Amino acid sequence: MTTTITTAPAIAAPRLLAASWIIARRSISSWRQQLGTMATGWLFPIFVTLLFLGLFGGALDVPGDSTYVDFLIPGMFAVTMLFGLESTTLSAAADATGGLNDRLRSYPINGAAIVLGRAAADLISSLISLTLMIAFALAVGWRPDVGVPGAILALVLLLALRFALLWIGIFVGYGARSVESVAYIQIVTWPIAFLSSVFVNPATMPDWLGTLAELNPVSATATAVRELLGATSWPTQSFAGDQAVAMAALWPLLLTAVYLPLAARRFRKGGK
Repeated sequence: MTTTITTAPAIAAPRLLAASWIIARRSISSWRQQLGTMATGWLFPIFVTLLFLGLFGGALDVPGDSTYVDFLIPGMFAVTMLFGLESTTLSAAADATGGLNDRLRSYPINGAAIVLGRAAADLISSLISLTLMIAFALAVGWRPDVGVPGAILALVLLLALRFALLWIGIFVGYGARSVESVAYIQIVTWPIAFLSSVFVNPATMPDWLGTLAELNPVSATATAVRELLGATSWPTQSFAGDQAVAMAALWPLLLTAVYLPLAARRFRKGGK
């Protein structure tokens, strides 16, 4: 008697980009269960902008014929990218400590796809927040003096900053022992935002502090976006301020080069 053994065909693992999009869609679909939290995060930069327009709108003199609205709005676009660091870190920590990453690592997909999927979902979330900020800015009278190439380059620099910050958030979150243990990231983002050229002129600070503020990656992006969108900026006082566009491109490259491989390694090691 002859026995025939039938072997089930192997299931091919999806390619990197396809798998990444599957993971991203899984994260995006979860937004419906936490719509209030997501909406608060998307709208929070608008609340901050309203606060500072009320506090400083009539108190600060901006160079040239610009108003404080013209000065603040491009800077707040950069801060919007910074605020996304909080949600990335907390979400990555929840995935790591809740066992989701352990389950995903057991699937027949490239581990890089899991990390890229998380990054893609958070980048889309930040793009939604940025879109709402732009709509709000136009509603309060902000009118950029810019052509299409300048607007596209400004958007690229903003998303490049967010992309770089994603890897810092994923690296920190994947190493967390609990979501509460990385809550400090919510506090850290505020000094980074304030020690910048977003809200006030760094020249009003002590020389060493003003130079440090202009070295801030958020300052570089804020100043570069102001230049590209035709807004009057503060006089610069350091090389970093003079070369804001170049620094706005360099900082994301450096941060990504450092933290992307660290985040990928931490995922593969299970948070170690």
